[in-house]
Amino acid sequence: MSVQKTAYLKYIEKNAKKSPIIVDSIKAFLVGGSICLIGQVLRNLYFVIGLSEDTVKALVPSSIVLITAIFTAIGVFDRIARFAGAGTLLPVTGFANAMVSPAMDARSEGYVMGVGNKLFTVCGPVIAYSVLASILYGAILFIVSLF
Repeated sequence: MSVQKTAYLKYIEKNAKKSPIIVDSIKAFLVGGSICLIGQVLRNLYFVIGLSEDTVKALVPSSIVLITAIFTAIGVFDRIARFAGAGTLLPVTGFANAMVSPAMDARSEGYVMGVGNKLFTVCGPVIAYSVLASILYGAILFIVSLF
Protein backbone atom coordinates (compact mmCIF):
# COMPACT_ATOMS: atom_id res chain seq x y z
CA MET A 1 0.00 0.00 0.00
CA SER A 2 1.20 3.46 -0.74
CA VAL A 3 1.80 6.01 2.00
CA GLN A 4 -1.03 8.19 0.68
CA LYS A 5 -3.53 5.35 0.76
CA THR A 6 -2.54 4.40 4.28
CA ALA A 7 -2.90 8.00 5.44
CA TYR A 8 -6.30 8.19 3.76
CA LEU A 9 -7.49 4.97 5.43
CA LYS A 10 -6.35 6.31 8.80
CA TYR A 11 -8.22 9.55 8.11
CA ILE A 12 -11.40 7.63 7.27
CA GLU A 13 -11.14 5.41 10.34
CA LYS A 14 -10.64 8.47 12.53
CA ASN A 15 -13.50 10.53 11.09
CA ALA A 16 -16.05 7.96 9.99
CA LYS A 17 -19.24 7.85 12.01
CA LYS A 18 -19.65 4.51 13.74
CA SER A 19 -22.77 2.64 12.75
CA PRO A 20 -25.11 1.67 15.60
CA ILE A 21 -25.27 -2.00 14.60
CA ILE A 22 -27.82 -3.10 17.21
CA VAL A 23 -30.26 -0.27 16.46
CA ASP A 24 -29.82 -0.72 12.69
CA SER A 25 -30.41 -4.47 13.03
CA ILE A 26 -33.59 -3.93 15.03
CA LYS A 27 -34.90 -1.44 12.45
CA ALA A 28 -34.09 -3.83 9.59
CA PHE A 29 -35.76 -6.71 11.40
CA LEU A 30 -38.92 -4.75 12.21
CA VAL A 31 -39.37 -3.27 8.73
CA GLY A 32 -38.42 -6.49 6.92
CA GLY A 33 -40.75 -8.42 9.22
CA SER A 34 -43.53 -5.90 8.58
CA ILE A 35 -43.11 -6.35 4.82
CA CYS A 36 -43.36 -10.11 5.29
CA LEU A 37 -46.40 -9.61 7.54
CA ILE A 38 -48.09 -7.61 4.79
CA GLY A 39 -47.33 -10.49 2.42
CA GLN A 40 -48.90 -12.94 4.86
CA VAL A 41 -52.00 -10.76 5.23
CA LEU A 42 -52.33 -10.59 1.45
CA ARG A 43 -51.88 -14.37 1.24
CA ASN A 44 -54.65 -14.96 3.79
CA LEU A 45 -56.90 -12.42 2.06
CA TYR A 46 -56.40 -14.09 -1.32
CA PHE A 47 -57.28 -17.48 0.17
CA VAL A 48 -60.39 -16.02 1.83
CA ILE A 49 -61.67 -14.72 -1.49
CA GLY A 50 -61.28 -18.24 -2.91
CA LEU A 51 -58.17 -18.14 -5.06
CA SER A 52 -56.23 -21.35 -5.67
CA GLU A 53 -52.88 -21.98 -3.99
CA ASP A 54 -50.96 -21.63 -7.25
CA THR A 55 -52.64 -18.31 -7.98
CA VAL A 56 -51.91 -17.04 -4.48
CA LYS A 57 -48.24 -18.06 -4.79
CA ALA A 58 -47.94 -15.88 -7.88
CA LEU A 59 -50.16 -13.05 -6.68
CA VAL A 60 -48.52 -12.31 -3.30
CA PRO A 61 -45.03 -11.43 -4.59
CA SER A 62 -46.57 -9.65 -7.57
CA SER A 63 -48.68 -7.55 -5.22
CA ILE A 64 -45.70 -6.71 -3.02
CA VAL A 65 -43.66 -5.72 -6.10
CA LEU A 66 -46.53 -3.52 -7.35
CA ILE A 67 -46.96 -1.82 -3.96
CA THR A 68 -43.21 -1.21 -3.73
CA ALA A 69 -43.08 0.16 -7.26
CA ILE A 70 -45.88 2.60 -6.46
CA PHE A 71 -44.23 3.61 -3.16
CA THR A 72 -40.92 4.13 -5.00
CA ALA A 73 -42.59 6.21 -7.70
CA ILE A 74 -44.21 8.56 -5.18
CA GLY A 75 -41.06 8.81 -3.05
CA VAL A 76 -42.29 6.96 0.05
CA PHE A 77 -40.14 3.87 -0.29
CA ASP A 78 -36.87 5.82 -0.21
CA ARG A 79 -37.77 7.23 3.22
CA ILE A 80 -38.63 3.74 4.48
CA ALA A 81 -35.35 2.37 3.07
CA ARG A 82 -33.31 5.14 4.69
CA PHE A 83 -34.84 4.23 8.03
CA ALA A 84 -34.71 0.43 7.68
CA GLY A 85 -31.56 -0.13 5.64
CA ALA A 86 -31.23 -3.79 4.68
CA GLY A 87 -34.72 -4.52 6.00
CA THR A 88 -36.12 -3.34 2.67
CA LEU A 89 -33.54 -5.06 0.50
CA LEU A 90 -34.01 -8.65 1.52
CA PRO A 91 -37.68 -9.16 0.71
CA VAL A 92 -38.80 -8.87 -2.90
CA THR A 93 -39.26 -5.13 -2.30
CA GLY A 94 -35.57 -4.54 -2.94
CA PHE A 95 -35.99 -5.97 -6.42
CA ALA A 96 -38.92 -3.69 -7.22
CA ASN A 97 -37.15 -0.63 -5.86
CA ALA A 98 -33.99 -1.45 -7.83
CA MET A 99 -36.05 -1.54 -11.01
CA VAL A 100 -38.20 1.53 -10.49
CA SER A 101 -35.60 3.94 -9.03
CA PRO A 102 -33.34 4.21 -12.12
CA ALA A 103 -36.40 4.40 -14.34
CA MET A 104 -37.83 7.29 -12.30
CA ASP A 105 -34.51 9.12 -12.49
CA ALA A 106 -34.53 8.85 -16.29
CA ARG A 107 -38.19 9.75 -16.95
CA SER A 108 -37.21 13.19 -18.27
CA GLU A 109 -35.56 11.40 -21.21
CA GLY A 110 -38.92 9.95 -22.28
CA TYR A 111 -40.72 6.67 -21.82
CA VAL A 112 -38.73 4.62 -24.32
CA MET A 113 -35.18 6.01 -24.11
CA GLY A 114 -35.47 6.98 -20.45
CA VAL A 115 -37.81 4.78 -18.43
CA GLY A 116 -37.70 1.73 -20.70
CA ASN A 117 -33.94 1.88 -21.07
CA LYS A 118 -33.20 2.28 -17.35
CA LEU A 119 -35.85 -0.11 -16.03
CA PHE A 120 -33.52 -3.11 -16.11
CA THR A 121 -30.20 -1.32 -15.50
CA VAL A 122 -29.74 -2.77 -12.02
CA CYS A 123 -31.93 -5.87 -12.23
CA GLY A 124 -31.08 -6.93 -15.76
CA PRO A 125 -27.87 -8.71 -14.78
CA VAL A 126 -29.61 -10.30 -11.80
CA ILE A 127 -32.35 -11.66 -14.05
CA ALA A 128 -29.84 -12.86 -16.65
CA TYR A 129 -27.68 -14.68 -14.10
CA SER A 130 -30.77 -16.15 -12.41
CA VAL A 131 -31.98 -17.59 -15.69
CA LEU A 132 -28.50 -18.94 -16.42
CA ALA A 133 -28.26 -20.50 -12.95
CA SER A 134 -31.70 -22.08 -13.41
CA ILE A 135 -30.66 -23.60 -16.73
CA LEU A 136 -27.42 -24.96 -15.27
CA TYR A 137 -29.23 -26.34 -12.22
CA GLY A 138 -31.83 -27.99 -14.46
CA ALA A 139 -29.11 -29.52 -16.66
CA ILE A 140 -27.24 -30.87 -13.63
CA LEU A 141 -30.47 -32.28 -12.16
CA PHE A 142 -31.29 -33.92 -15.48
CA ILE A 143 -27.84 -35.50 -15.77
CA VAL A 144 -27.95 -36.75 -12.17
CA SER A 145 -31.42 -38.23 -12.72
CA LEU A 146 -30.04 -40.37 -15.58
CA PHE A 147 -27.91 -42.39 -13.16
